[in-house]
Amino acid sequence: MKYTLLTFFCSFLFFVSLGQTDSTRIPPYQRYPSLPPIQILLSDSSTMFTKGQIPEGKPVLFMIFSPDCSHCQHETEEMISHMDEMKDLQIVMITYHPLYMMKEFVANYGLAKYPNVVVGKDIYYITTGFFNIHNIPYLAMYDKKGKLIEGFEGSLPIPEVIKILKSGK
Repeated sequence: MKYTLLTFFCSFLFFVSLGQTDSTRIPPYQRYPSLPPIQILLSDSSTMFTKGQIPEGKPVLFMIFSPDCSHCQHETEEMISHMDEMKDLQIVMITYHPLYMMKEFVANYGLAKYPNVVVGKDIYYITTGFFNIHNIPYLAMYDKKGKLIEGFEGSLPIPEVIKILKSGK
């Protein structure tokens, strides 16, 4: 009888422990839903852009991209075509590819002429782990208080992005 109760109790504890949430499986961007601790290298190869340089009081769009990704290129083209509607948003575009590819991408799309767009290389690969990225483009949208609204893997129509950022939901 003792052994039956002991076996039952141990089995009960085992199954109860399986139901607990493993906080290590929750991506950091969900555990810490504020702006990520970014440090990106700008195209001049000596200037770092950090979280502290993101203007306060503006919604923020992070776009993690690859210069040679057709989906990323299309998303950028669509973003440029809606830039008048996005002028009040801070856009931070982040890549892991070499600086020469990033520079070509910036030049091809004329991104340097938009004061609200910053493009840089994540030399410390912070954003990959922070956002738990598996597919690009990856879009992370933050409200004007710096709180996460939504993270999205893959392309998303820019009018939908604008709607999400401006509504804060």
